[in-house]
Amino acid sequence: SGSLVRSSAARSRIEVQGIQMSDTSHDEMIAWLNDQSVTEVECLVSDIAGIPRGKILPVHKFIGAAAGQGLRLPEYVFGQSVTGAFLDSEVLNEIGRDVILRPDAATCRLVPWYNEPTAQIIHDAFDHDGKIIEFTPRAVLKRVLALFEDAGLRPIVAPELEFFLVQRSSDANNPLITPSGRSGRAEKARQAYGIDAVNEFDPLFEDIYDHCDVQKIDIDTLSHEAGAAQMEINFNHGEALDLADQAFLFKRTVRQTSLDHDIHATFMAKPMQEQPGSAMHLHLSVVDMKSGRNIFVDKDNSESDAFYHALAGMQRYLVAAMPLMAPYVNSYRRQSNSEDSPTNLAWGMDNRTVGLRVPMGDPANRRIENRIPGADANPYLAMAASLAALWLGLQEQRRPTRQRKDSGEDLATLPRNLDIALDALERTSPLHDVLGESFVKLFIEVKRGEAEAFLEVISPWEREYLLLNV
Repeated sequence: SGSLVRSSAARSRIEVQGIQMSDTSHDEMIAWLNDQSVTEVECLVSDIAGIPRGKILPVHKFIGAAAGQGLRLPEYVFGQSVTGAFLDSEVLNEIGRDVILRPDAATCRLVPWYNEPTAQIIHDAFDHDGKIIEFTPRAVLKRVLALFEDAGLRPIVAPELEFFLVQRSSDANNPLITPSGRSGRAEKARQAYGIDAVNEFDPLFEDIYDHCDVQKIDIDTLSHEAGAAQMEINFNHGEALDLADQAFLFKRTVRQTSLDHDIHATFMAKPMQEQPGSAMHLHLSVVDMKSGRNIFVDKDNSESDAFYHALAGMQRYLVAAMPLMAPYVNSYRRQSNSEDSPTNLAWGMDNRTVGLRVPMGDPANRRIENRIPGADANPYLAMAASLAALWLGLQEQRRPTRQRKDSGEDLATLPRNLDIALDALERTSPLHDVLGESFVKLFIEVKRGEAEAFLEVISPWEREYLLLNV
């Protein structure tokens, strides 16, 4: 097998609280590395942007580190911006202290695009006293999930990730263009659900599916989305931490596999001006751990009070959680056309014009689809934000607005830019309590720094219309 992946249900409560892995899981991991003849290990963590960071070690050094004091990494890795800048911070230690990385043995996977047997293992970060570093993205999601677990509940999640295929270019000043497929012609028109349009890139998708299979990334449906060379891959539903790990690795897999086919894959929210944006829709439900029942439906298959409370919480708190679902200046360009992305937090049954869609189907599978997150969001943080709002709804037991049965395109209730969204997050203390105060502070510091960096760039639009006219 290419992975030593277990469901997050099998991960002990001890591990979530930040204690070192059990001897059993450590021994299983070492045995698996030996069975796979692994020569190197990629020790991965997610930074705020969702970029894989870490170190690559020869396998014998990794085994020694895992059995001993763990692997060291500078704390500031978790506070750098997407540009690689390190910003002044009230949260990070000024002297750049180290944190200790410890592997989650349940995440061992082979890296399928290397010739030499190489493992990739997702790690968590701890301080020198063995306490988990609360502002790391994976720890933020674990913190939210612990609230559900303490209440005897387990969130179930299914992401849908959209992305564009674009021609490779080394010049960031050039607009992106679609690549040529097997026919030798580049796709220009929109081809929503076009079978032959997907088959233009069939060799690429065969490799993506093969690589996901090796890594036990449980993807399901592939379809062509509305944009030219825009694709969507859906994941089978599962437990939130496991699906966040999968989505984190999936984005890397798509980018790396595309490079092998001489094209780029991008998860930018709005990579091309005349094309729609790319989303990461999240399907969310909650199971009672004792009964195994979906708490969103009553015994008569009608929607439960918990279902309506969850909707109300998402309507109340997702505005403030918006920066975790739309984390860049570019993210808000996706909202420029409401046909591409909902600009509201209305809800409705099978209504794709609202931000909170409730798919029709088997009542036992009743779920809420959060259509707000962009494909550019960090999967750990987008899930944490969605579930935090849902959790607060369950606690506050409010009622949502009336179901929207017609188009919601005339509604505009979401922040239109990153600065407004960060202001909302900054003043919404209930979210701070759920996500963690240190994380929220650090996240806002990083995002404000990125927004300031963007303002220093003079765009082609400004040169075109202001240079000789004002």
